Amino acid sequence: MEIIKDKEFGGERPLFASHNLHLQNVVIREGESAIKECSNIVATDCRFEGNYPFWHVHGFTISRCYFDVGGRSALWYSDHLKMNDTVIDAPKMFREMTDIDIENVVMNDADEVFWKCDRINVRNLVLRGGTYPFMLSRDIYVDGLDSDSKYVFQYVKNAEIHNARITTKDAFWEVENVTIYDSELNGEYLGWHSRNLRLVNCHISGEQPLCYAHNLVLENCTFDPACDRAFEYSTLNADIRGGITNIKNPASGRIVADSIGSVTLDENIKAPADCEILLRSRSSLA
Repeated sequence: MEIIKDKEFGGERPLFASHNLHLQNVVIREGESAIKECSNIVATDCRFEGNYPFWHVHGFTISRCYFDVGGRSALWYSDHLKMNDTVIDAPKMFREMTDIDIENVVMNDADEVFWKCDRINVRNLVLRGGTYPFMLSRDIYVDGLDSDSKYVFQYVKNAEIHNARITTKDAFWEVENVTIYDSELNGEYLGWHSRNLRLVNCHISGEQPLCYAHNLVLENCTFDPACDRAFEYSTLNADIRGGITNIKNPASGRIVADSIGSVTLDENIKAPADCEILLRSRSSLA
């Protein structure tokens, strides 16, 4: 593997169609597509300031690097990426990629990141700001996520998420086959129109959570007192520890909680309208 060390590149496509390169302490200055149509690339302790540096790259490692604001849309149409200990200040990263493995990464402008990607493996990721991370992606494994981005995990399929703290709005809409473990989910309108969404040992806050959900499962979950109008038009099996403030018009299934502030069942409830709602120590409430 050729080593390029302590150099700077700029302009249009300076390393176009390169293969088997190890970039050490290299700076990519203003310009476009510095490392396009390449393969077997290693970048260590590098800085990226120009647009679109890694497009159509096949097999690459990025370690201890920094992407400046100017390095936007840096990773598109590529595959088999390993990234670790990297800070990213640029938006629109990771688009239509496969086989992404990242660890200890901070993204300070998480606008439109991880769109239409397959097979994402994440350990210790921070997302700050922006909208729609992970849009339309699938086959995702996450262990350690701290995110305040809006509208995370929309239209995602086949995801397993552990140890996340997500503060957002409209998260996990229209997802399919998603399980979340040991996480804190803060925000309005969680999980609407989802299919096969499962929450295990999670704490949920925000208004109107988990409505229009199909085959929703909650195991050993807790709710913030401000949560209200939960489960409207959902089919579910929910084990709630502690109390829940309000349940509204669940379609079918079973809900068990230690305490329930109120249950709203009105003329707008949808068929079959036979959800069993129970206190853990009592008989059916409705």
